[in-house]
Amino acid sequence: MHSLQRCILHIEQINQMEYNMVMYSATPFAAAAIVGILILLICRRSPNKNLPPAVPFALPIIGHMHLVLASGPLHHTLAKFCAKYGPVLSLRLGIRRVLVVSSLSAAEECLTKNDIVFANRPTNVFSGKHLSYDYTTLISAPYGPLWRDLRRFSTAELFSTARTSALSYIREVEMEAMVAGLLNSSAPVDGDGYRRVNLMMLLREVVSNMFTQMLVGKRYFGDSKTVKAEEGKKFDALMAEGIELAESLSLRDWLPAVKWLGINKFKKRIEWVDKEFDIVLQEVLDECRKQHLDKSNQDKEEKRKTLLDVMILLQQKDPKFYTDTIIKGTMLIFIIGGTDPPASMMEWQLSLLLNHPEVLQKVRDEIDTHVGHDRLITDSDVPKLQYLTNVIKESLRLYPSGPLLVAHESSADCTVAGYDVPRGTMLLVHAHALQRNPSLWEDPDSFKPERWFEIDQEAKSLKFLPFGYGRRMCPAEFMSMRLMVLVVGSLVQCFEFKRTSEVVDMTEADSMNLKRAVTLEAYYKPRHVMMPTLSQFFK
Repeated sequence: MHSLQRCILHIEQINQMEYNMVMYSATPFAAAAIVGILILLICRRSPNKNLPPAVPFALPIIGHMHLVLASGPLHHTLAKFCAKYGPVLSLRLGIRRVLVVSSLSAAEECLTKNDIVFANRPTNVFSGKHLSYDYTTLISAPYGPLWRDLRRFSTAELFSTARTSALSYIREVEMEAMVAGLLNSSAPVDGDGYRRVNLMMLLREVVSNMFTQMLVGKRYFGDSKTVKAEEGKKFDALMAEGIELAESLSLRDWLPAVKWLGINKFKKRIEWVDKEFDIVLQEVLDECRKQHLDKSNQDKEEKRKTLLDVMILLQQKDPKFYTDTIIKGTMLIFIIGGTDPPASMMEWQLSLLLNHPEVLQKVRDEIDTHVGHDRLITDSDVPKLQYLTNVIKESLRLYPSGPLLVAHESSADCTVAGYDVPRGTMLLVHAHALQRNPSLWEDPDSFKPERWFEIDQEAKSLKFLPFGYGRRMCPAEFMSMRLMVLVVGSLVQCFEFKRTSEVVDMTEADSMNLKRAVTLEAYYKPRHVMMPTLSQFFK
């Protein structure tokens, strides 16, 4: 969930085409109007304000967009700026003023001292309006009564420890399905008994099924007889498109004059996805509501209730708040935000384990000690697997799904590090820089899970931000950590792995979220010591 609508600039191919068209086809009138507005805004600024240091070489109209788009992932570009111009700096991206902070003290000022001021999300974001039911989801809603009600509902009903535990049977069933799928794969077997698998595809399928099962009680992916194949294809296509669009902000968000020039590719694309998603989600909601009218389904066990069951029951008690729009928006962020980020995080975790076989063996030894060979890992085992938990924390430190926290926006003038920050400034907290800061972490670029035995309290500080911090922190942290321990632990428990090359390439993709440039593949075979337990899953 944490990665949905990361409101930072990243213009993909379609938006780059828009950018070129603006530069070469804008009329003199439009250009003059934009310049005039900018001059007016500049003139209205107080000359006495002590603004944060600005990155040089801003251009008229577009500001620093040409520098941000120059090359590589955005978090690396901003890290270079911070290293050169200081840990607190400002950028101008089109009409938007952006504050970037990469020091612990500045992050603390923003997210503790000024937490209410920075509790808002950026407004007037085109993709936010269309992929968040007009800013009515927990991620996109402005700070206020609606957001507080959504937060209370999410933490108490959807992501609470009790609800997560009640849904443990779904995670365990999906672990069995994952193991069975690998054991019965049609991939060729080499002389040593190894098969090849695309681990990212596997992880995405497992996580998608897990989240749709928890949400609506359906499996959409894989070869099982319980899979809704046709629905799954449509769902998968919409999810892929929705994730791409949520991670790509239209040029019109930064240069409103674009809409005057008739450049509508992004607009049409996102409106189509928005409409199709709404149709699918409404169908699912109506189907579940119909089941609730059937008396035979009214006495469903509490532990067997899906999250949609819970929301429909709440709607019956308080229809004024739990409208169809609120429910569909919650479903949307749960599915999109709950699928790609966890799968990507686990892909990095497995990449690190493959590159560090000594750590992989320690994880396996811990599992063998606390779980044994007679059964698969279950939710109840997770608290015992401290070394594996530390591996996951260390991976999240090195490769957080969101290297920049989801953007905040100031609702009033404030000060940060002694600088004046005007109202309406977008805030980007550089989590990746904080989590690799040599003044905060010993040997910060090395993979050392053991460090967490001594500094576990850092998991709750601003030095470690994989799920955000403060009021807008991701409420699904507990569920996400449990899921990752269960999936990675099950793979390590049941299978031997080896690399497909001498070393796993750790190159990052040019993406807003921190993803691998090439999806992870590996060779695997069942562990001999686990065969008596695994034999039940062979077809």
